[in-house]
Amino acid sequence: MPQSEEPAERALRAPAEPEVRPAGTDEADERVSAPEGPRRLTDPASMRALSHPVRLALIEALSVQGPLTATQAGQLIGESPTTCSFHFRQLAKYGFVEEAGPMPGRSRPWRVTRLGWSMESDPDDETSDGRERDLAARHLGDLALERQLERHRTHRRKSERTHTIWWVTPDEADELQGEIDKLVMRYRDRLHDPAARPADAGPVEVVILTHPFA
Repeated sequence: MPQSEEPAERALRAPAEPEVRPAGTDEADERVSAPEGPRRLTDPASMRALSHPVRLALIEALSVQGPLTATQAGQLIGESPTTCSFHFRQLAKYGFVEEAGPMPGRSRPWRVTRLGWSMESDPDDETSDGRERDLAARHLGDLALERQLERHRTHRRKSERTHTIWWVTPDEADELQGEIDKLVMRYRDRLHDPAARPADAGPVEVVILTHPFA
């Protein structure tokens, strides 16, 4: 399931429109079948491309269910196949999804290229590029968080909520966050490997927020 964070780190400019090659070509056949880890978004154009409720819903569906056609995805998220097909193509334009490979008939399944995403921005960067990147990151982060909170509200009887305050140094905060990340990622392999899931396993969303208490 998708994750988001906004550390103030060195921005590495990512290509805005990576080439998308159809499955079945030599390059596509060489790809690793399992998606890689989270993609770090540093380019405002990529952040804006993902900042749409349907596109976030499609990424979530592919991350949880695996490869899907536009028709299958539409049934899951309540949109028409035509709408899903359009948004799949837009996501592919920015490298978020790709064709999963040939299927019988004219079926065209899609899959995520990376499992999850994070954002990189620096609110203290007062350059025009910095402000644009921070605005795009805030918009995408707010949109994704609202979707996560709405699911939490919907399942409030089966959800857990914990709140605490740390008195820690910056180094200690980084160390604790690293330990939390490792814990959350303990079962990450089950996202792309259904065979690794116990018979009674089901998807559970984990959202962790940390920020200065002020």
